[in-house]
This record gives sequence, C-alpha cells and structure tokens, in this order.
Amino acid sequence: MVAISGSSALSLPSPKYRPDVDGLRAVAVMLVLNFHAFPDAAPGGFVGVDVFFVISGFLITGIIARELELGRFSLIEFYNRRIRRIFPALIVVLCATLVLGWLWMLPSAFAQLGSDTFASAAFLANIALLLQSGYFDVESAKKPLLHLWSLGIEEQFYLFWPLLLVIAVRLRMSILAGIALLGIASFALNVMLIDSNPVAAFYLPFTRMFELLAGAALACGWNKVGHGVKASDWRAWTGVALIAASVVMLDSHRAFPGWWAALPVAGSALLLSAPAAWVNRAVLASRPLVWIGLISYPLYLWHWPLLVFGGIIKFAPLTLPERELILLASVVLAWATYRFVETPIRFGVPSRRKMFGLGAGMAMIAVAGFAVVWGRGFDYRLPPEIRAMANVTTESSKWRFHECMLDLSRETTFPDSCVERDRRPLVLVWGDSTAGALLPGLRKAQEARNFGIAQLTSSSCIPALNADIPGNPNCRAMNDKVFSLVRQIEPDIVVLHGTWEKHLDNVAETVVALKKTNARVIILGGVPMWRRGLPSEVLRYFMLHRTLIPERSPSASPPTAYDAVMRARLEPLGAEFISASDVFCNAQGCLTRIGDAAGDITVIDQVHLTEMASVFLIESIIDRLLGSGASASRPR
Repeated sequence: MVAISGSSALSLPSPKYRPDVDGLRAVAVMLVLNFHAFPDAAPGGFVGVDVFFVISGFLITGIIARELELGRFSLIEFYNRRIRRIFPALIVVLCATLVLGWLWMLPSAFAQLGSDTFASAAFLANIALLLQSGYFDVESAKKPLLHLWSLGIEEQFYLFWPLLLVIAVRLRMSILAGIALLGIASFALNVMLIDSNPVAAFYLPFTRMFELLAGAALACGWNKVGHGVKASDWRAWTGVALIAASVVMLDSHRAFPGWWAALPVAGSALLLSAPAAWVNRAVLASRPLVWIGLISYPLYLWHWPLLVFGGIIKFAPLTLPERELILLASVVLAWATYRFVETPIRFGVPSRRKMFGLGAGMAMIAVAGFAVVWGRGFDYRLPPEIRAMANVTTESSKWRFHECMLDLSRETTFPDSCVERDRRPLVLVWGDSTAGALLPGLRKAQEARNFGIAQLTSSSCIPALNADIPGNPNCRAMNDKVFSLVRQIEPDIVVLHGTWEKHLDNVAETVVALKKTNARVIILGGVPMWRRGLPSEVLRYFMLHRTLIPERSPSASPPTAYDAVMRARLEPLGAEFISASDVFCNAQGCLTRIGDAAGDITVIDQVHLTEMASVFLIESIIDRLLGSGASASRPR
C-alpha cells in the first residue's frame, strides 16, 4: 500500500456520486449511435468516443488517486473492478456476434469476424483494425466489432496507468506535472502523425491517451478549478458549445483526431469541471439522461453489431424506420444486459472467484475466435456448391494485376507488354478495376478474331482527364500519362469503362480529347450493382430458401437511368455507347450465374465480373465493339 504525501499530494473531487456524469455518458453514447445510424444528421457524432475517454480518465484516475492518498490502493483489486465492469457485457455481446456470424456470414467474412473476436477479447481491436483498414472506409462498415477499437485503447491505457501513478507517488513526483507532460507529448504525436499516417493516429493508444489524461488532469487538479455557480455556468456552456461545434463541423472526411480533437476533449473537461452549473444540474442530471448513462456501456456494445447484421440479413441499405427499430432493440438489450448480467456481477459480493471466472470466460471467447479463423470460417456449414459460389475470387493473373492493372500506391508505369503494337485494329481498354475485369473476355475473343489489346487500367482510377479522385491522388497524373500513350500508340478503338457517376463532365472532356486523335471512342456502361456483393446474395438466398439462387434476381441495381444520362451527354460528342446492363438484365432481373458451377457466378463482389461473365459480356458485344470487322483499322 502506498500513500500520497509531500509534493505529490493532490486535490481530488468528492467521491460522492454525480448523476451529471452519467448524463454526460448518455450524451456521448447518443452521439455515437446517431453517427452510426443517421450519419447525415450527426456527421461528427463519432466524437462521442472522445467524450467517453475524458469521462473515463476523470473517474478512474480520481478513484486510483483517492486510494493512493488513503494508502489502500491495490493493483489486484483495481483490475478486479475493471474485469467486473468490462467483461460481463462484453462476453455476452461477443458470444451473440459469433452466433449471428455463424448464421449469416460467408466463410471468409466469418473467419475475419473470428479474428476480430480474438483481438477484441484480448483488447487489441484497435491494433487489429490498424493493420486492416481505417475507421471510416467501406469495408470497415461491414465489421460487426469495429466499435471495440475504443475499448482496446482504454484497457491498454489502464494496463500501465495505475503503475505509473504508483511509481510517481513512491518517487514523490508531481502527478499533475507528469500528467501534463505525458498529455502534451501524446497530443503532439497525434498532430505529427495525422497527415502522414492518419489511421495510426486514430488507433494507436499513444496518440489517443491525451484524451484520457485530460480527464485525469481534471481529477488531480480539482481544487485549482473555481466551483462557484457563475464560473461553473460559464465553463459548462462553453463545454456544450465546443462539443456541439465538433459534432457540426466534423465529418468522416476530416483527418481526426489531430487538432480537431481539442474541441470535444476540452468541452468534456469543462462540463465535468462544473457540477454546480445549471446545465449539469437540470439537464445532465435529469432522470432520462441518467438512465441512458447507466446503460451506456452495454448500449455502445450492442448497437453496432445489430446495425451491421441488420444490413447483412436484409441485404440492402436499412431504411430510416428499420434503423430506428434497431436502436430501440439496442436499448432493450442494453437494459437487459445491465439489469441481469452487469449489475449482479459488478455490484454483487466482490470475490476473486468472479474475477477468475470472467477471465476464463473471456479466454474461451478468444479461443472460439481463433477456432473460427483456424476453421476458415467453418465453410462446412454450407453445401459445396453454395460454398464454392460464396467464395469465388478473381484470378489476378487474368486481369494482369501489378502489370497492366496498376495499384497507384505501388506502381505508376505500364510496361511495354501492356500494348500489342503489332496487331490491328488495336483496342485500348482505359479505366479502373472494372475495366480490368473485361480482359478475360477480350482475350477469349482474340482466339476467333484478329485484333490487338492495349490494357492501361488502374485500380480506383476512372478514365477522366483533369479529375481529382478522392483517396487516389496519383490518378490525375496517371490519366495524363495514359492520354500521352494514346497519342503515341494511336489505337483504333478506345473503350472507356469505370464507375464515374460524379465525374461525367471530366469523362466528356476525355471523349472530346480522344476524338481529336481519330480513334473510335466507345463508352461501355456500368454492369449491375449488387449492393452487398453477389456472393453474399447467394448465401442469403440459401439461408432463406435452402436452395441455389435462381439464374436471375431482382436484387441487383441495373444502371438503366444512368445509362440514359451517359447516352444523352456523350453520344453528341461523338462517342458510341454500349450498355452492359442490357446484356445482363431483363424484366425478370439480372443474371446471377451463367451455369451451375461456382465459376459461373457473374460477379465476385459488388461490380467486378468473373472470368465467365467477362467472356459472356464480350461475346455479346464484340461485333459492335469492333465495328466493321476485325480486319478494319484506322488509316495510317
């Protein structure tokens, strides 16, 4: 046992329960829920996690420092309390998520969920996500345990924080000065990384701990804050304004945390510092907010998996009423978890038996997650034909990945082998990865017809001159390079294909430039969009009907309306338009497969054609593509 004395003595807040803190928890969790369910209404609602961090640092540091001051702090008892607080609800949610994954996920996705479950049970979710992707990208939105990154950061912080406080007390160091030094260093590291590595700045505990330390500093310097009603009101209203400003001004496109994190962190600290303020007494301490605050932890755990699985099961974007119902279900489950799981374990008679039992339960969850990974998502759950279709992948060699299908973060030059200069007519394929998926069909067509292929395609880079593509800063320069090659190799036919809905004017500019080279310009319209992936639709149909998906399904979104827009915009400029949607879709729906084998499925994900579908499409349009015949070529 260690007691605080001398220079390390602190001024601490009263241990008396503060209902306004639970009210602030309610605000934090409602911000996060609204961001996830209604992102347009609360674009910066993700700052609710930052509010949680400040609250946690304030409360936990206050408890540790108070026990140190009384000379009765015990690391074992501290971790016993943390386990009884964190583990019960988390074990329930992780178990439920694994069960839902077993029922509704493809083997590959279920294997990824197993990996995420293992990481979450080990409180390493933030590190696992750092190695996978960012918080705001599309793939992350499909991860049922994405939100547990914050729990990882918090528990990693509390692994070392009590030890640092004990060491500071024994060395008679100024705890407040130490907190300030660590907090400034953490914030500075966050600002340094936000431009060069924003994903690391978001997920690393070292770049987020300044938020917990802001609460810790408030707890340890409590008496340095004026607690009069007038001063408290001023701080509270300023805190409300800062949090509100961060919710309104921030969105998923801003680099965060960075400097922006100062807004919700400062706002939360100001509100916590003002228990006497009217906002705290009348609003935050109100019964409805306090009740939500009490169930905020299980509510945070439940809401995101339910939203993700709601989308997986429906296989379409959730409507507003559906998202509202899911949030209502989250509240009901959170209350039940708080009432029947968390409260009896957390507030019952404390014992080491509970601690070890909960630890064993969490270890079993980790083992279960590892078993799902080891079992490759337990693909035996599905019949062989469903399993094969659900796991169909592209053969990267057929698209010539990293050769003529470039990843612009790694490659920026096309080798000479991408252009068959000695064959005419020469067909240039220019576009993004959806254009790369046309190559198997074009290669097959070459077996019966005499023409050459020039493949100049780049991942996520549409064929649109002077267009700045978000997330792909090298695309504009690459398109300039491709156009220079066009003038050099003089293709007879240029096929433009890509997902360019937001850049049609730039595509029109590209058509005008290409027509000046005397090439035929063909616009190949988009293929049907399977919103959550055709392999997932195969699985969903089997789960509902216990049979193979029919050859045509109305679940796809054919780009018929946009086809008309492209025709009207680009044909007057001299381009020829060919609809891929007309090949795959009719009044009964869009083709899901061209046969019964796994490789006969038409799409490997949302929009990328399989080899069989690529051959089917090109066979259907090759006469129109080559025009007057394979022997025709531009005048030399």
